[in-house]
Amino acid sequence: MKKLALGVDIGGINTAFGLVDENGDLYAESVISTKKYPFLEDYPTYVRDLCQAMHALADSLTFEYELTGIGIGAPNANVHKGTVECPANLWKFRPEDPNPDEARRIFQLADDISHNFNGLKTIVTNDANAATIGEMVYGNAKGMKDFIMITLGTGLGSGFVANGEMIYGHDGFAGEFGHVIVEPNGRECGCGRRGCLEAYVSATGIKRTAFDLMASMNAPSHLRDIAFSDFDASMISAAAANGDPIALEAFRVTGEMLGRALADIVTVTSPEAIFLFGGLSKAGKLLFEPTQHYMEENMLFVFKNKVKLLPSGIQGKNAAILGASALIWQTQQH
Repeated sequence: MKKLALGVDIGGINTAFGLVDENGDLYAESVISTKKYPFLEDYPTYVRDLCQAMHALADSLTFEYELTGIGIGAPNANVHKGTVECPANLWKFRPEDPNPDEARRIFQLADDISHNFNGLKTIVTNDANAATIGEMVYGNAKGMKDFIMITLGTGLGSGFVANGEMIYGHDGFAGEFGHVIVEPNGRECGCGRRGCLEAYVSATGIKRTAFDLMASMNAPSHLRDIAFSDFDASMISAAAANGDPIALEAFRVTGEMLGRALADIVTVTSPEAIFLFGGLSKAGKLLFEPTQHYMEENMLFVFKNKVKLLPSGIQGKNAAILGASALIWQTQQH
């Protein structure tokens, strides 16, 4: 009988989910809104509605199969506890709540989902770690024991694999590469600190860089005609592909920041490869070439020309679902 896993990707706007086999073939997928349930008291309703939608998707298949487990990628997820802890972009207190106790914002998501599926194995980890495991199970990291995944979306996520195992740390939150300080007293980051890598190397970061450059450079650019609120990273990619000097410099600066930071982290884990994944990585050589250059330029001599910088092998609209489902298949390999 065919074995399938449910992969679930919980984002701030939508929650996508699908049924996936161990080869990475997707048999059915669906989506519900996440932003419809923004507050603490909405969380139980969110779980109920999500589970009903997942049951409906599972019942829609016309052949017999065994559902082996549910893998979930979510912001601020702790794989050790099966929890989502203080997720800034998901379930919050209402402004009028008189006692916004942070401890109440620890959601027992794995147990709550599993309970609706008769105790079925349910694993929750953060979305970047889910993408990392997806790369290991389905993508270009098959057979690799030591690699790093960098996810470049609205923020910068990361996952570290050493000796074939994810590095989670004692508390489940290891691998926050986006929040290493690269510019002391630099840009304010969404985490509340200043100078984090994420504030420079992400879709949001390159947008801020482009506006900084337009203020400091006189070069003509089509980007100058776009209002900040209408601006997104894909516009910078399109402009750079057409030779726009501001856009090209934005990618050079971004690649320099990322390359320098990668050179530092290589000295800690000595990976075989570093994979770039997510929207910003789709810019291809515009990002890869400067990143590679500055990584090698800043690399400790014993690591020079040893670490491959590669695109993700699971890039695509279903990548997050595949990555989440891979949590289940990976546990069966151990």
